[in-house]
Amino acid sequence: MDIAIHGSFLPQTDPEAALAFYRDLLGFEVRNDVGYDGMRWLTVGPPGQPVSIVLHPPAVDPGITDDERRVISEMMAKGTYAGMLFSSDDLDGLFKHLQEAGAEIIQEPTDQPYGLRDGAVRDPSGNLIRIQQRV
Repeated sequence: MDIAIHGSFLPQTDPEAALAFYRDLLGFEVRNDVGYDGMRWLTVGPPGQPVSIVLHPPAVDPGITDDERRVISEMMAKGTYAGMLFSSDDLDGLFKHLQEAGAEIIQEPTDQPYGLRDGAVRDPSGNLIRIQQRV
């Protein structure tokens, strides 16, 4: 079989803040911007790469209960609900850029014993974004 990752989903609580982070700060291109019933779904991705991230309103699936919505909101606020793993050829330069822009740095770039250098940042909705670089 020939299977490729086409996209992934991350919840976002503020579309404009999500655009400021993914488009303006990380340099992703906006591939789709869809509104419906007062909500907004954004599709972004790194230029020249076919993979996309759909930034969607949290807990809007019809089968989710009010209690589940509450738990999802609480987990997002703590940064424990969703995350992504990115890579960069210049991790230190990227983290300097993120710090200068005021992003919430969770872990400074660190050499890991398993052969990678990585760091972590939170997006405006609390999602944990880990960024790696091969050593």
